[in-house]
Amino acid sequence: MATVTFYEKPGCAGNRQQKALLEAAGHRLVVRSLLAEPWTAERLLAFLAPLPVSEWFNPSAPAVRDGHIVPERLDAPAAMALLLADPLLIRRPLMAVDGTHMVGFDSFAVDAWIGLEPAAATRGNLEGCARGRGAHAPCPAPTAGEH
Repeated sequence: MATVTFYEKPGCAGNRQQKALLEAAGHRLVVRSLLAEPWTAERLLAFLAPLPVSEWFNPSAPAVRDGHIVPERLDAPAAMALLLADPLLIRRPLMAVDGTHMVGFDSFAVDAWIGLEPAAATRGNLEGCARGRGAHAPCPAPTAGEH
């Protein structure tokens, strides 16, 4: 099993579900706050570079969801500047295993990458705010010092 460095938004119900799936598959997690991490463009690009700029963003982030930021209209430097200024905009989770990186949580892709339990691997895309899918309150706001 793998040791996964898992960058999350603390308190996020979706990230909690993703971590549970990884642990059920026997993976060891090193959990870090996506919001408190001292990101640089180089470190973020290790995760984001293979993706189109529009897929660098968390579509559930209020500024994206409400149309204040339109990722499809941004070039890479402008997008990176926004992500570094406000880590809530970064698509999550970010995961790293032995120098390889993944953005988001599509269970099929995670299963192919490091393996998941068979039932978990059939769930598909588990991104987005789990609470935002129904009549639940939004994920908790970050605490002081977490941006």
